[in-house]
Amino acid sequence: MPPNIFMQLALEQAQHAWDEGEVPVGAVVVKDGVVIAVGYNQPIGKHDPTAHAEIVALRAAAEALGNYRLPGCELYVTLEPCVMCSGAMMHARLAKVVYGAADPKTGAGGSVVNLFEQEQLNHHTEIAGGVMAEECGTMLKSFFAARRAAAAAAKRDAQEQ
Repeated sequence: MPPNIFMQLALEQAQHAWDEGEVPVGAVVVKDGVVIAVGYNQPIGKHDPTAHAEIVALRAAAEALGNYRLPGCELYVTLEPCVMCSGAMMHARLAKVVYGAADPKTGAGGSVVNLFEQEQLNHHTEIAGGVMAEECGTMLKSFFAARRAAAAAAKRDAQEQ
């Protein structure tokens, strides 16, 4: 299947995060062309700083396969992974990580740092970015614009009272 199919599924997961008031990031784990796990951002709702979309999906994939190592698996995520998620991906022995939008503030797949190219590390995961980057970036921008608008409206309402 083409990467866009899996990224579209990751975008659907990101919408679940948005619907729950979380930053809209979604992830999908694929093995042999079949989706074996999905995840979306849930750190606020779960009171868990590690509940990023990628970690949620990795945990579900490990459970599905009965192994914390996921060789031969690919992870598709709507936003470039952070350092925490990138480390987890390498420990899981993923074959490949594909992301949509770059993250110029915390991206660990090349935007700020690239953990995946560190020669000293014992496992190397292939990384590719920019798949459906416009759609993924638009969702994030729209989410934060709506959040800022809601905060401004609440501030106005508070001042009027």
